[in-house]
Amino acid sequence: MKTIPNYISFCRIIFSLTLIFIEPLSVAFYVIYIICGFSDIMDGFIARTTRTTSILGAKLDSVADMIMIGVVLLLLYPIINPAIEIIIWIIVIAIIRLSSMIVALKKYKTFASIHTYGNKITGIVLFLFPILFHYINTVGLMYIICVIATVSAIEELIINLISSQLQLDRQSIFKK
Repeated sequence: MKTIPNYISFCRIIFSLTLIFIEPLSVAFYVIYIICGFSDIMDGFIARTTRTTSILGAKLDSVADMIMIGVVLLLLYPIINPAIEIIIWIIVIAIIRLSSMIVALKKYKTFASIHTYGNKITGIVLFLFPILFHYINTVGLMYIICVIATVSAIEELIINLISSQLQLDRQSIFKK
């Protein structure tokens, strides 16, 4: 039972990579994409419910999330064709996140991505983007995502800078 959440996260990596070979925004794309999203919810839920959370599981979940986001960005970039300011903003967010990971690596000697509420909200909004893409102003949606992602990236960096020990499941900078 302890490894089931890890298997689910690993499957999300495989399904995310499978999206590379599927036509973006097709029915097959959305089916696999929604399976990936459902698996992201289920791995953490099962791990917490069965009390089988682990550092490996948290890292595997974060890696699976990054791969999924990276693949979807790669596939949707030519379709969305974002403005240069959005591209620069995404690069800045990536630099902040990378800085946070470097701080964690130096400080705690391990890769770390904290599961804050801000990061969860960012994940939800990012996940909804391809689904809402056809129904909502894409530019406005990208600005909203960038604001949320920036705030959550800065929060994670601050947590890594001020914490004396690694807290992968810390919910917020305001909660210990």
